[in-house]
Amino acid sequence: MPFLERDGASIYYEEFGSGYPVLLFAPGALESSVEFWHRPTMPFDPTVVLAPHFRLIAMDQRNAGRSRAPISAEDGWPTYTQDHVALLDHLGIERAHVLGWCIGVPFLMSLIRAEPQRVSAAAAVQPSGRVGPLTRRSGLFDRWCEALKDHPEATPAVLESFYANLYSADFVYSVPREFVPSCQVPLLVLAGNDEAHPFAVAEELARLAPHAEFIPEWKEGAPLDAAVKRIREFLLAHVPAKG
Repeated sequence: MPFLERDGASIYYEEFGSGYPVLLFAPGALESSVEFWHRPTMPFDPTVVLAPHFRLIAMDQRNAGRSRAPISAEDGWPTYTQDHVALLDHLGIERAHVLGWCIGVPFLMSLIRAEPQRVSAAAAVQPSGRVGPLTRRSGLFDRWCEALKDHPEATPAVLESFYANLYSADFVYSVPREFVPSCQVPLLVLAGNDEAHPFAVAEELARLAPHAEFIPEWKEGAPLDAAVKRIREFLLAHVPAKG
């Protein structure tokens, strides 16, 4: 099985299809892993619908699925971004598209902020985020904590600091609103419509980004088919010209 080894972390990944590379960040909060793409509850599986056109790189995020990494009180979005950059380097990929779903949108926005030259276009599907102040700790985070194994360093104090580093800010968590108007990467934003994926966050992300397209309704029937088609067209249209 393919793993990236870096700084004590072991990051599992899989590849599908061929063509211009697309890095995939799955939903599932901190349990984000390749397996989520294949669940029957997913509206569509990009490893299937995009494989005829692109080289797709899917991954288990650190301490999700088959990936393992140490946990520290200093960890946060930049820690994950370092994994993502290292995986691109490991695969010899200079530039790629990114498709992120749920927590994958904070992941992709953090990557764009840190390494904008590495991302040629991004599809942001139902961004996770928050409107307003943090009022309680997420049950999904607590579930992830309960599943941790062989992490004596992950004390309650360390995990509380880690949670604060990830979720203290609102909006899409990983970048402030003030960053988005400077983002030159083309974005295709598909709205969410529940507490974990607020419609207002997706709408604001699309409004602030200077090169963004917004799809407000898409999850069922003909709108879903149209959205999948638009994602494919959008990513194909932004493949850099060879030269």
